[in-house]
Amino acid sequence: MSKVIRVRCEKGVLKPLEKLELEEGEEVEVVIRRKPSKVFGVLLRRRPGLRPEDVDRIIEEIGDEGVL
Repeated sequence: MSKVIRVRCEKGVLKPLEKLELEEGEEVEVVIRRKPSKVFGVLLRRRPGLRPEDVDRIIEEIGDEGVL
């Protein structure tokens, strides 16, 4: 099972912004990915003509490759 949740980093500790449905002691894998809006800003500066839907598609493709 995989699920995307938002977290906040506070003093080097990731804190979930929603309730996690995990058992005590359960181990999970965590993938760190910057918010799409931050990535969008970088892409937009490099390619001013990009549309948000283009950026979403690019981010999804890059994510599928394990880059983000």
